[in-house]
This record gives sequence, structure tokens and C-alpha cells, in this order.
Amino acid sequence: MGAGEQSTDNVLSKALATVQAEVDECFDALLPVPTEAHAKLVEAMRYAAIGGGKRVRPLLLMATSSMFNVDRDAAIRAGCAVESIHCYSLIHDDLPCMDDDDLRHGKPTLHHEFDEATAVLAGDSLHALAFEILSDSKTSGDPFVRAELTACLASASGHDGMAGGQMMDMLADESEFTLHDITRLQQMKTGALLAASVEMGAILGKVAEEGRQHLRLYARDVGLAFQIADDLLDHHGDESKAGKALRKDEGQGKATFVSLMGADGAKAQAQALVDQAIGHLTAYGEEADVLRAIARYIVERDH
Repeated sequence: MGAGEQSTDNVLSKALATVQAEVDECFDALLPVPTEAHAKLVEAMRYAAIGGGKRVRPLLLMATSSMFNVDRDAAIRAGCAVESIHCYSLIHDDLPCMDDDDLRHGKPTLHHEFDEATAVLAGDSLHALAFEILSDSKTSGDPFVRAELTACLASASGHDGMAGGQMMDMLADESEFTLHDITRLQQMKTGALLAASVEMGAILGKVAEEGRQHLRLYARDVGLAFQIADDLLDHHGDESKAGKALRKDEGQGKATFVSLMGADGAKAQAQALVDQAIGHLTAYGEEADVLRAIARYIVERDH
């Protein structure tokens, strides 16, 4: 590994550690446990939101917003809004009626730690929390920025985004999906929220609509590379590092990037997408180094 690669790794390691701590601190402040009977619900929300996950989405948002000198506290709050949506989706995806998973981030899934009804309510409440955060003047004093942030995250979360992609995924084991279908599925299920994270960073920075295209292209390529890397991890990864069950898609006969392209082809495609994503950042200098490092990390991670 060369000095430049070590420097990139250091930049990303520091950024990830900082964001993970800031997001946990923000969720801790947002979710104090009440003394009333619904305390169990808040404890479940905290179980899902605090102390787990890589925080790639908040990092994407905060790295983008920092390029435009956005207030750090505002960016952390917006990052927590995105992470609230991500956490709610994982809670619901893990339920017996969907993916029926036992482990998430190396610990029991929420419906095992609590119960299914509490898991549904915790997911619902984290979904609501996301928009409560974005509508608060602490996130932005500009009501137009708050409205645009809300619209962006809502669009990425719903039937044309993450939820729609999950619906396609649920149908994948009974359908003959082509590479085009899988690409569309993953652009919705995984890519939409990753892209929204970058877009929201630009919105906080009050970057004009026409000035965001290169960032959107970066986010599109990173989102697709992220899912191809996930498929590769599912194919040959280590469950102890992943902290969740692997090789479920293969067992269910679902089409994936790996099954359609082969492991070598998928790996080459993910690397090409990362190179392309980094190419979209040529207009920026070192202020975009964290975004570049995130792109490289996506294909190099082992969990």
C-alpha cells in the first residue's frame, strides 16, 4: 500500500469514527427514555439507532455539506434523519414477514430482542422521527431548505425509492429478473437513500439545482457499486465480520449481480463504477477527499 492510499485510509477512518460518535450522541439527545408506559418503544428505537452500523449515509451527507461550509450541527441532524429512515427499513426488513433475519450488526434483530409488535412500532416511530428532525428550525433556519430536504428524503424512502425496491426484492425469488431489473431494483432499494444523502448535503449548502448534476452522478455510481459489493460479500463474505446471515439470496434462488455477471465480472464492474464516481468529482480539490475515500472503501470493505 502506497503513502497516498494510507493517507486516504486515514482520512476515511477518522471521518467514519467522528461521524459514528456524532450520530450516536445526536440520537441519544433526540431519544431520551420517558418515564411513561411507552418507554419500551423508545428503548427499542435506541437499540436500533445507537451503537450500530457503518453510518455511510450520514457520512456522505456530512462530507458533501462540508464542501459548502454547512454548519456541522445542522449536517449531523440531517444525517440522523437519513439514518432514522435507514434504521427503520432494517427493522422492518428483518421481520418474519419480510427477510426473517436473526442478526443485525452482530446482535439479535429488534423483533427478537423485543417482540414483533414493538419492532413495527419502533420502525414507524423512526420513520416519523426523520421528518420531525428535518422540519425543525434547528436543522435549517430556511423554511425552503427544510421543505426541500423533506421532499428529497420522502421521495427516496417511498414507493419510487427504497420501499419500492424492497417490494421488487420480495418478488425476485419468483421472477426471472434480468440485469436491467436487478439494476433498477438496487437503484431504488439501496441507491435512492445513498443518493439522497449526497443531495441533502448539497441542499443544506444551498447549491443550485443545476449545480448538483455531477454530485448526483457520483451518488448514482457509488450506490450501484455499494450494492454490487454487498452481493459479493453475500457470495463469499465472512458472517462473523458481516454481523448478519449471508448467502440467503443464493439459497432462495434470487438473481443478483454475482449470479448474472459472475464474481469476477461483478468485481470489475464495481471497480469501474467507483473509478467513474471519482471522475465526477474532478471539479473539486481536497475538500472532496472524503467522498473519494468513501467510493474506494465501498469496494474494499469486508462487512
